[in-house]
Amino acid sequence: MEYTYPFSIDWSTNEIVDVVQFFEAIEKAYEKGVKREELMKKYRRFKEIVPSIAEEKTYFREFEKESGYASYPVIKQMKEKEDGVLIKA
Repeated sequence: MEYTYPFSIDWSTNEIVDVVQFFEAIEKAYEKGVKREELMKKYRRFKEIVPSIAEEKTYFREFEKESGYASYPVIKQMKEKEDGVLIKA
């Protein structure tokens, strides 16, 4: 797919890469499924970069608008499931 990932110009290159990898994991959840542990690791790193819930929601909305993939349902499912469970939205 051809779309851009949301990011801040204030982030370092490593932070941008980590946020893109998080959103790629969201895509993977919709397309093939993703291991909960993998997604949890990427989400924790995302939250280090974007600690504010309001900012998180903004980036989630931007990503959904660009890609069509809603992040919140995947994150909600991740929090509700037990370890090892594949997430497929």
